[in-house]
Amino acid sequence: MLSTMLVLVQVPIRRFRAVFAGRVTAADFEHGESATVPVDVSRPNRVFINLVEVPTLFYALCIIHFVTGTVTVTVTALTMAWVYFALRIAHSLIYLTYNRVFHRFLVFATSNVLLVVMTVLLAVALAE
Repeated sequence: MLSTMLVLVQVPIRRFRAVFAGRVTAADFEHGESATVPVDVSRPNRVFINLVEVPTLFYALCIIHFVTGTVTVTVTALTMAWVYFALRIAHSLIYLTYNRVFHRFLVFATSNVLLVVMTVLLAVALAE
């Protein structure tokens, strides 16, 4: 959640800087972000949206593991959770820095496949 909050803080910082520099106006944000908002200003918002969508499933998955006690059954669940976390951090850093789409896609896709595997493993653990 801390990584998500760090990205969230970038949204107003970059927007205010752009407004004060005269690069955008408040009207550019009236209905979200207009096409005139520069990429370096709009990107943190998109990264934040990415961190709120799929990782929410991850948070729920972790809570279910904890509540059901299945996280202690296998080290695999805990290891996979940390790998997922690292992949999400990597995705955000790629997106906010050099933003090579292929690299970003590989990390994003890998994290999503990992989340599906984690969900299947949780289902199997609960069925036992």
